[in-house]
Amino acid sequence: MPELVFFSGTMDCGKSTLALQIGHNRSARGLQGVIFTRDDRAGEGKLSSRLGLVTEAVEAGPGMDLYAYLVAQLSQGGRVDYVIVDEAQFLAPEQIDQLARVVDDLDMDVFAFGITTDFRTKLFPGSQRLIELADRIEQLQVEALCWCGARATHNARTIEGEMVVAGAQVVVGDVDRPAGEVGYEVLCRRHHRRRMTAASARAGALSPEVLPVSSG
Repeated sequence: MPELVFFSGTMDCGKSTLALQIGHNRSARGLQGVIFTRDDRAGEGKLSSRLGLVTEAVEAGPGMDLYAYLVAQLSQGGRVDYVIVDEAQFLAPEQIDQLARVVDDLDMDVFAFGITTDFRTKLFPGSQRLIELADRIEQLQVEALCWCGARATHNARTIEGEMVVAGAQVVVGDVDRPAGEVGYEVLCRRHHRRRMTAASARAGALSPEVLPVSSG
């Protein structure tokens, strides 16, 4: 039976790499798929992984009807055996409903990849709807690590290495952006709660532990 599968995890845990691998495995068996993405780090209409792999994709912009797009492809004689959706957290809830309809009405597997929560630990609307509708939810097995070595469970937005907790929910960035730009860092819950990034931890380590005391 076709399924809507949600592969979730923090940033830097290999979601896009797995999406590319699933597409490769199916194409090697003669299957043809459509890849949707939204706001990929490599630019519009791209699915990329941090390992340097990139493939063409369909940009699923705001208001796009994903179900209607696939029906049009089929009506024009195209072949679609499966659907891959990367950066699914950025989709609107109604677009997730359309993906569920693709599974139920068009009998296609849909593999959606995304982050569950934002930098404020709040659910993305797209991810929330996927949790509500998915036939199966898979936690990525490749564990991203916090700077302390513990398993990373939260995404932090940073500016100049400092964690910020206010701002728009969606600001495109990455975990390897230069200092001064909006970037992201994966942290364990403890250090996310303390707002302690790798940069602030280094700064703290360089500060004197004991204040100098005058003997006079």
